[in-house]
Amino acid sequence: MTSIANRTAPAVEEAERHTAHNYHPLPVVIAEAEGAWVTDVDGRRYLDCLAGYSALNFGHRHPALITVAREQLDRVTLTSRAFLHDQFGPFCADLARLTGKDMVLPMNSGAEAVETAIKVSRKWGYRVKGVESGKATIIVADGNFHGRTTTIVSFSTDPDARADYGPYTPGFVVVPYGDADALAAAIDDTTVAVLLEPIQGEAGVLVPPSGYLAAVRRLCTERNVLFVADEIQSGLGRTGATFACDDEHVVPDMYILGKALGGGIVPVSAVAADSAILGVLRPGEHGSTFGGNPLACAVARAVIALLETGEPQARALEVGAHLHRRLNALIGHGLTAVRGRGLWAGIDIDPALMTGREASERLMARGVLAKDTHGSTLRLAPPLVVTEEEIDMAVDALEAVLRS
Repeated sequence: MTSIANRTAPAVEEAERHTAHNYHPLPVVIAEAEGAWVTDVDGRRYLDCLAGYSALNFGHRHPALITVAREQLDRVTLTSRAFLHDQFGPFCADLARLTGKDMVLPMNSGAEAVETAIKVSRKWGYRVKGVESGKATIIVADGNFHGRTTTIVSFSTDPDARADYGPYTPGFVVVPYGDADALAAAIDDTTVAVLLEPIQGEAGVLVPPSGYLAAVRRLCTERNVLFVADEIQSGLGRTGATFACDDEHVVPDMYILGKALGGGIVPVSAVAADSAILGVLRPGEHGSTFGGNPLACAVARAVIALLETGEPQARALEVGAHLHRRLNALIGHGLTAVRGRGLWAGIDIDPALMTGREASERLMARGVLAKDTHGSTLRLAPPLVVTEEEIDMAVDALEAVLRS
């Protein structure tokens, strides 16, 4: 019989043997979690500094969210969109109020929401803007990450995400991220939308130059183009504001939301826009079996209620400032750059020291879970419930790793 103190290795081996290798997880097997902490099958505790790529903004098993989920499980979990249920209208109204938009279209995953935004943008282009049928184009940014469907990877510039999945979907124009002049030059009569992440998470938490998002907003207004903001990772409190666009005082035409909207309990995503945009859809033209299901709507309503207090955003701003102060002090001492906003940071490790993967493994050995991306870059995105003391623990562990 396998002892309690030796359950990790066989669990890792079993996963390796029976799972497609589309991920390369750290050799930790989580069994329990609460707040900013997880516990593995052998009883070791780790500070979670990834938070499910921002899906766990409110921490693991937030009491208010778990209570709502349990109550809804005892009532009804799925009806399909062939019928209404008592959580659907209130959820859509709550999210419309949070985003300042007229309409909401619920889906499940972030990629589904991005696909929805692409379809809506094209239909708006044909029915409202008057673009010639089949000619609509959407401008995207170099280094983007919007999901992994075949349409989305068609405009990815990451070889790992894109290679060997062709033939690719046409209709996308790629421009440098943060370059407003390049964007202006790319817009033509076929352009129906500009699809951007206000901060590029997968690329290493890249923050665009100040004024860039405002320039995007101005260009889209002047040229009758939709500004579509993918706030799946950056939104819902992560940067210290409800949306990353808020930090630049910019309002897009369409928000794409996901991850944290499900509270780390169920997958929930949505597109929010005014009726002049989402109103182009008619019955039968788009749908989802599970999108807007009662359980998802109940949990998402509780998430919105947390955000409407402003407390998660304020906490991300305050504790995030502490995180960045600590990280910036390590520049020149193993780190070459630190980027980000709020409780979100991309840190570049001197490649002469180690790769991001090696740093992640060494941090894990010190009780901190983080994720590498693109060589020697680490992403830190702890739950918004993390304390300054816990941030100190994480940065102290990073400093020790760099010195070792």
